[in-house]
Amino acid sequence: MNILDENVLEDQRRLLRNWRVPFRQIGYEAGWKGMQDDEIISFLPGLRQPTLFTLDRDFYKRDLCHARYSLVYLDVKQLEGAMFVRRVLGHRALDTKAKRMGTVVRASHTRLVVWRLHAEQEIHLGWDD
Repeated sequence: MNILDENVLEDQRRLLRNWRVPFRQIGYEAGWKGMQDDEIISFLPGLRQPTLFTLDRDFYKRDLCHARYSLVYLDVKQLEGAMFVRRVLGHRALDTKAKRMGTVVRASHTRLVVWRLHAEQEIHLGWDD
């Protein structure tokens, strides 16, 4: 299940729907409006293998790795959110729920940086890897 944080704009939601990327957004189809970061983190393990996409850099922390969810910090402009959600979901290292679970990812124009559960170091991936 793909979850969008509240900070993902409405026009980006429309793009994802047009591209048939399934998702639920915090404050609309999941959770409630105004959820705080710690409430979102507590909420995620109760969902079925969710991947949270957010524009909030506070979610890119190694200690947030959890076997039951994935976090993706989109380190891009708000108007690029949908494109990068689609790029992350299509990347061969993250293109299934099984590959994403237990990860905290930072997606930027140049690369993906990934923390995996129990890893000692980040993994750096190019978009073509």
